[in-house]
Amino acid sequence: MAEKLTKKVPTNIITGFLGVGKTTAILSLLKQKPENENWAVLVNEFGEVGVDGAFLSEQGALVREVPGGCMCCVAGLPMAIGINALLAQNPDRLLIEPTGLGHPKDIIGKLLSEHYENYIDLNATITLVDPRNFADVRYTENQNFQDQLALADVVVANKVDLSSEADIAAFEHYVASSEIPKLAHGKVEQGQLDTAWLSLARIDRDAQFAHHHSHDGDEMPPFELEPGEKFRRKENKGQGYVSCGWIFEPNTVFPFDALYGLLANLNAERVKAVMKTDDGMFAFNVVNQMVTVNPITLDGVESKVEVIDKSPLPWDELEDILLSFIEE
Repeated sequence: MAEKLTKKVPTNIITGFLGVGKTTAILSLLKQKPENENWAVLVNEFGEVGVDGAFLSEQGALVREVPGGCMCCVAGLPMAIGINALLAQNPDRLLIEPTGLGHPKDIIGKLLSEHYENYIDLNATITLVDPRNFADVRYTENQNFQDQLALADVVVANKVDLSSEADIAAFEHYVASSEIPKLAHGKVEQGQLDTAWLSLARIDRDAQFAHHHSHDGDEMPPFELEPGEKFRRKENKGQGYVSCGWIFEPNTVFPFDALYGLLANLNAERVKAVMKTDDGMFAFNVVNQMVTVNPITLDGVESKVEVIDKSPLPWDELEDILLSFIEE
């Protein structure tokens, strides 16, 4: 696995529910890393397309993607392959971003297993939370949401600039009443994590993690275009959510204004896209119909869009609209 690996690699899990800002937080960490260090990122997305990797590659990180559900439960072998490929490049730190619908306990258990004990130094698991979610039973009654907070070594309230005093108070109450005390907690905007949190580590992790037995399945083939194929669509479902994603060949150009209008009006839990437009290449991030757009400089990559919601949307109609943009 690691012929080139000369040391145990400090490793952090950056977790949190859908739309909380995990990728933005990792981008912030990459901008703060020492210039002489190479950091690696393993990204797991619930959808099948895989969008976040393009955001992170823009910052020069070594990136591997595991799309298609919780990488430990659904795609255990691809998770191992992704980690091994990154470790073989001898990074100075490894960051793992599970899907917002993933099971952090299983991932922690895998990283603490005998397979990685000589290669990975597991540091703090950092869980981001949007304080506004504490007032919404869709989150507070969700088992994954509860697990992500319970297993956090560091818990961080993100988007505090959008939160009320009552939201912040609910976050503070959670931290104060947590059954297992946190190593640290904080309140931030725009995912501005403190790099000092990365070096924190528990010495008393539950022994059950060390004896975790993974349940790897067959390797899942990458979702990519065949030669000459113009686009492809793929759907996924699980844990009460559904997704639909499209990938378009690199020469496809979308009209920026029409695309922005479409994404802004999609009534979905989460929309992510990296798209080549007539104004350039852009990353689109949509939460609660609020659109964030950032230019990126990657060339020759496919345009990708992923939509995640509680219930299936009219995928055929959405596909027809996307195709109409490029057929005009």
